[in-house]
Amino acid sequence: MAKNVLGTELESCSTDPMTGFYRDGCCNTGGDDTGVHTVCAVMTDEFLEYSKAQGNDLSTPMPQFGFAGLADGDQWCLCAPRWQEAFEAGSAPQVVLEATHIQTLEWCDLGALQEHAVSR
Repeated sequence: MAKNVLGTELESCSTDPMTGFYRDGCCNTGGDDTGVHTVCAVMTDEFLEYSKAQGNDLSTPMPQFGFAGLADGDQWCLCAPRWQEAFEAGSAPQVVLEATHIQTLEWCDLGALQEHAVSR
């Protein structure tokens, strides 16, 4: 079983919308996940605008890829490097620690993640 940043069993992030690199609802990762989609983030309008400005538009639907677009309040497995970048820019979204994969700690500081933690 995969572990979260707290060292316990990794919990599901979201099935509506279905998230995860493997589209299994969890922020699991593996060697083929070069983007390291491990942070269970709670989307905000501020973060979605920030991400779009950085060239990663997560809010616009792309039906050709089965992607409805994200909205404020959606939970999504975000790339750990993107979360760290947003944190450094003052635009990081909140995170669900129980659903954030332990591999995130290779990119992000646990203290910073805890500062942005939200309870389920």
